[in-house]
Amino acid sequence: MKVGILKTDAVRDEWVGEFGEYPDMFAKLLGSRDADLEFVTYDVRLGEYPDEIDEVDAYLMTGSRHSVYDDLPWIEPLMNFVRELDARGKKLVGICFGHQLIAQALGGRTEKAGAGWGVGMHRHRFSQRPDWFDDGDLEFPILVTHQDQVTLNAPNAKVLASSDFCPNAVCQIGEHILTLQGHPEFVNDYSRAIMEFRREIVTEPVYQSGIASLSEEPATERMAQWILRFLRK
Repeated sequence: MKVGILKTDAVRDEWVGEFGEYPDMFAKLLGSRDADLEFVTYDVRLGEYPDEIDEVDAYLMTGSRHSVYDDLPWIEPLMNFVRELDARGKKLVGICFGHQLIAQALGGRTEKAGAGWGVGMHRHRFSQRPDWFDDGDLEFPILVTHQDQVTLNAPNAKVLASSDFCPNAVCQIGEHILTLQGHPEFVNDYSRAIMEFRREIVTEPVYQSGIASLSEEPATERMAQWILRFLRK
């Protein structure tokens, strides 16, 4: 299976040596668990898209420091591409910014959340077991870093998992689109680096709580398997 990664941001230069770029994180998350996967990166900020939509078997959209409502020239073309993927029933996974942009592109709404910043380890809980899920606990730990949230879902979107902080944490549209607000590709050290960089922005109490939450490890293996099963089904 060939997966096209829609890259919507870059890792800070000083962090790339240790953590890689975002496509590297996803290749490690998924490719290390499925050797048959092949990855192609399209930097949509630079207008890079496949010549043909079926050039790859599925797509994955990364997170970004930007907001989906920012006045940036590459965002509307990306929304149009998402609409085309949806119309064609093409498999698409959206992470954080990707989760938010897919909702916005397909008739939902993303805004700054009244709850403020979410950072560090959060726990999201499934309200049902989709067919790509496992037999484990409905609640799972996942690393997050976001101030925006989906406040109105796209029509036909099903909310599969949520938390008190994030009501729309995992959503699915039809059998072809899966979106997660959290970051299954992150590791604790990368989350810590982001929190330290944004310490003043997120406020000291949120920072301290986020750092303390890193005593727990994310459910990386489970989340990787969920995404792989979704892409393969």
